Amino acid sequence: MKITGAAPIELTIYPISESAVTIEFGNTIDEGLMNRIGGFNRLLHQKPFPGMYDTVPAYTTLSVFFDPTALIYNNELPGTNCFEKVSGYLKGLKDEGSSGPIVENETVNIPVCYGGPLGPDLEYVATYHHLTIDEVVKLHSAAIYKVYMIGFIPGFAYMGGLNELLETPRKESPRKAVPAGAVGIAGKQTGIYPLESPGGWQIIGQTPVSLFDASRDQPSLLKAGDKVKFEPINLSDFEQMTINNKVAPPDGEAQGA
Repeated sequence: MKITGAAPIELTIYPISESAVTIEFGNTIDEGLMNRIGGFNRLLHQKPFPGMYDTVPAYTTLSVFFDPTALIYNNELPGTNCFEKVSGYLKGLKDEGSSGPIVENETVNIPVCYGGPLGPDLEYVATYHHLTIDEVVKLHSAAIYKVYMIGFIPGFAYMGGLNELLETPRKESPRKAVPAGAVGIAGKQTGIYPLESPGGWQIIGQTPVSLFDASRDQPSLLKAGDKVKFEPINLSDFEQMTINNKVAPPDGEAQGA
C-alpha cells in the first residue's frame, strides 16, 4: 500500500434533497481528481458528523447522506438548517484534510477468458481498430485500470485507463441480456457486468469471478479507487474455475503510482 502527498482541494457543495448533499471537486474526469475524492471520502468516514450514514463517490463528486432529524437537533454544529450544518462541517474537514495522504489500493487481479462465445464483440473491436484479436487481448490485459465509480447496477465498476487504441463506441442496439461476468468496452472505459442485465457495451470476454454477492460482508468485490488488472485465461481454465466456484480473484500485488 503506497501513500503519496495530496494537492489542496477546492469544494463546491449543494443540496440534492433534505437528507443529502453533493460535493463537487471539479469538472474533469482524471485519476488525480478521483484520488482527491477517495481521500476525502476516507477522511469523512473516519470523522463523520452526527447523523451521517452513507457516501457515494462518482467521477467528479461525492454525495453524502444523513438523517436530518439526528442532525438538526445536534447543537455541536453551527447553522440554522441541515445544509448549513453539513456544508460548514465539510468545509472545515476540507481545511483539516487538504494536505492529507492519498492511499493507493492494491491491485485486484481478475481472470478473463477473451473471445469466442464469451467475447462475442472481440472480433468487431479488432476490426474496428485494424488490430488482430491477439493485439486487442494484449492491449486490454496489459493496462492497470482504476475504478472511478460504482453504478448502473449493484457492483458495476466503471474503470478508466483503457488504452486509447481500444476506445470503441457502444453498440447501436443494446443487448437485452448480457451475462454476469461479461467484460466490455464503451468509449474510454472498460467494465464488468456483475449481474445479468441489458447492456450496450462491446463484450470482449468473461470472468468466472463473482463481482457482486449480497451474502458477502462487502457485496461488491470492487469499490471506487481500486486498481484492476485482467489476466487472460483459456476456455478450459474458465470452465474449471466456474465448476469449482472460485469466486475470489487471485491475490493482487501492490503497484507503484
